[in-house]
Amino acid sequence: MPGKAVVSLTTGLEDPERVTVAFLVAVGAAESGRPTLMFMTKEAVRLALDGVAVGTACDGCPPLPDLLARYREAGGRYLVCPICFDARKLDKGDLVPNAELGGTVPMWEWIGDEGATTFSY
Repeated sequence: MPGKAVVSLTTGLEDPERVTVAFLVAVGAAESGRPTLMFMTKEAVRLALDGVAVGTACDGCPPLPDLLARYREAGGRYLVCPICFDARKLDKGDLVPNAELGGTVPMWEWIGDEGATTFSY
């Protein structure tokens, strides 16, 4: 099995091109068979809510809903910073099915002893 991948995303729809690049990297990892986790902090936590990641960042960019669907279908997971999530007074009931609240300790537990390739956006 290929090694794990972690994509850390801090940006939300205020920078849709950065979000698109992060999702392209995550989709590529997940679709290649890597266990993939996207760790979402700051404004990125909103992207883990149903119906928020919409639109297309640029001419020729894939639509965000398509990237999210591909990521989910490939087994990709989201770990959403609970501090950032709660600070924005968001509703846990609106999280997409492959998302869960969790901070750095659960992220390190998921990575485990074998390590992971990481990307940060």
